[in-house]
Amino acid sequence: MKLIISGDRIIRTRMWLLFLVFSVTTTNANVEGDALYALTRAVKDPGNVLQSWDPTLVNPCTWFHVTCDKDGRVTRLDLGNANLSGNLVPELGKLEHLQYLNKLEGSIPKELGDGLKNLVSLDLYQNNLTCSIPATLSKLSHLRFFCCQVFSVLKYSTYKLTGRIPRDLTKLGNLKSLDVSNNDLCGTIPTTGSFTKLSEKSFLGYLKNNLAQLFGPNSLDTTIYYFRDQLFVL
Repeated sequence: MKLIISGDRIIRTRMWLLFLVFSVTTTNANVEGDALYALTRAVKDPGNVLQSWDPTLVNPCTWFHVTCDKDGRVTRLDLGNANLSGNLVPELGKLEHLQYLNKLEGSIPKELGDGLKNLVSLDLYQNNLTCSIPATLSKLSHLRFFCCQVFSVLKYSTYKLTGRIPRDLTKLGNLKSLDVSNNDLCGTIPTTGSFTKLSEKSFLGYLKNNLAQLFGPNSLDTTIYYFRDQLFVL
């Protein structure tokens, strides 16, 4: 018995498949758009640089400072020169395809580690951060660049990272560059995993007479020495 499929049925099937693809893309865009719009509600924008971030538009790829891939998924936020002030929001953890994020203040939501699976660069240089480093950042398996440096002139500022460096960050196998200089971290510098590839330049502001102990509040008695670019725990 020969199965005959009409031309109309083929057309209807193709239209249905196109509708499904469009629906998935639109849903993804709406989720990402909602996450970005949540950021606009949490920041002060004196220059109105986020004026184009219109929540009534389906696709955030048309917004300034937002870059998307060919599939319409947000991959980059460039807010470094936007003169924004305010907090990173947990909703940003919904940007699953985001690769580059920079420039805000407040705390680092743990949701960023839970959701930003493709993040390559987390650049919070010269940001007014008042938090500890969340251990969930150890889930960012693609992370290569992590900067939370405080400028040396502002090293007495109250806006700094505090607490200890989570040991789980040593699991970041792709980490190439880390800079937490001049913060108020305490404890000791991890010496295993990806941290064996880092130099003392990552921790400027802590080194005193070649001692690499973190001298922030509640610091431990354990001391780490550098000798010929190797780390030794005493």
